[in-house]
Amino acid sequence: MTRAGWRVPSRDSGAARRSLFAADGRGGRFALAAALAALIPTLAAGADCEPVRVAVASNFLAAAREAGVVFERATGCPLSLSAGSTGQLYAQIAQGAPFEVFLAADSERPERAEREGLAVPGSRRTYAVGRLVLFSPTPGLPLSGQTLADPGVRRVALANPRTAPYGRAALEAARTLGLESALASRQVVGTNVAQALSFVLTGNAEVGFVALSQVVDRSGSSWLIPETLHSPIRQQGVVLARGRRAEAAAFLDFLASGEIRELLARRGYRTD
Repeated sequence: MTRAGWRVPSRDSGAARRSLFAADGRGGRFALAAALAALIPTLAAGADCEPVRVAVASNFLAAAREAGVVFERATGCPLSLSAGSTGQLYAQIAQGAPFEVFLAADSERPERAEREGLAVPGSRRTYAVGRLVLFSPTPGLPLSGQTLADPGVRRVALANPRTAPYGRAALEAARTLGLESALASRQVVGTNVAQALSFVLTGNAEVGFVALSQVVDRSGSSWLIPETLHSPIRQQGVVLARGRRAEAAAFLDFLASGEIRELLARRGYRTD
């Protein structure tokens, strides 16, 4: 049987479901074929698929929406996305929010979720590596690290470094450049990287530290921050304890498929 180009082998659905959480020889990735084998026959029989509830870091929201369209086309199962800063989302998960998949902007919170029993052991993996940029909506500006010390730049937007990995990376970059005090005197802090971009687009800040994925299709000026200036932004996902059904595991594995990796590369992420 096939759906949207996927060939689904006939197998016991219980065995397929158990295999979702078994590591293979490539370092613990889920078996996507097994996930779809468990999921799609159920849908084909006429059962409704409840949306997979995904907590997603703000920088990845647009990419998750696009990936969700592809996933729903392949499986018939939609996504329900809730976006925020990684720290805010983790706090909601710890307080019992009914999410099934957590797409963070760092590796720290998914690892912590595993350690504290909030996630399925062995389900954690890096789904993308983010890139940080200094951005202005004004085209033709020669942006660089020294922009932070430019007296003509009165406000620099960034996400809250305590809860948002992109904000923490921005602070690390400024510190490495010896410009932390210059940034501190003019920073405008958003709750997440989406709000940081909003500050720039509305003129509340002349420039801002945002994710490359947010501005890859926007006109303006940007400086791609060298990754040597900050720790890698390894964005990890994990299946949460509430998400042990096949659909949740299938979606996280789907993010490692070739089609989605190409999508993420176009949106400014590294997927190695």
